Amino acid sequence: MKSVLWRMFVAVLLGSVVPSVIQAAELKDIVNFHPIDNGLITAGQVLPEHIAALDDAKVELVVNLAVASLERNGQEGFLLTNEAINYVQIPVMWDKPTAADLQLFYAVMDGRGERKTLVHCFANFRASAFTYLYRVTQLGVDEAEARKDLEVVWSDEAFVEAPQWREFIDSHLSDR
Repeated sequence: MKSVLWRMFVAVLLGSVVPSVIQAAELKDIVNFHPIDNGLITAGQVLPEHIAALDDAKVELVVNLAVASLERNGQEGFLLTNEAINYVQIPVMWDKPTAADLQLFYAVMDGRGERKTLVHCFANFRASAFTYLYRVTQLGVDEAEARKDLEVVWSDEAFVEAPQWREFIDSHLSDR
């Protein structure tokens, strides 16, 4: 755990787009924050002020499925690894998620061991979809049980607005 002064120093040094004084925030403050179980969480974009809460919650791995955005996640990898939290970014295109992205995600998740993990993207749509598929196809979690966690974020309306995701999920459910 680093001090608040260290976090402020890093934010100022990096020319952060966030205020120079980083206010501590709780994990539940992350957009669409949703704990699956004691070892797995999905959420939207992690902000610099959430880093201390991740450390306090003993999160050991953060998997970011969002594409690179200087404003949204440009400092994320540095700030997390500075706290000794492992970080992996798999840039999944919103309009065209791929089987290759999903297979890489599966490999990362399989390799995480017992590490408490946060999977996130900008708003938890990519993260919840990939996590749902992983749980059902790779871990053998009951589909109906896993779907409850998916539907915390994804509504029928969301699937209408992003039909590529319904197609992607449906096409990979047969991987069981």
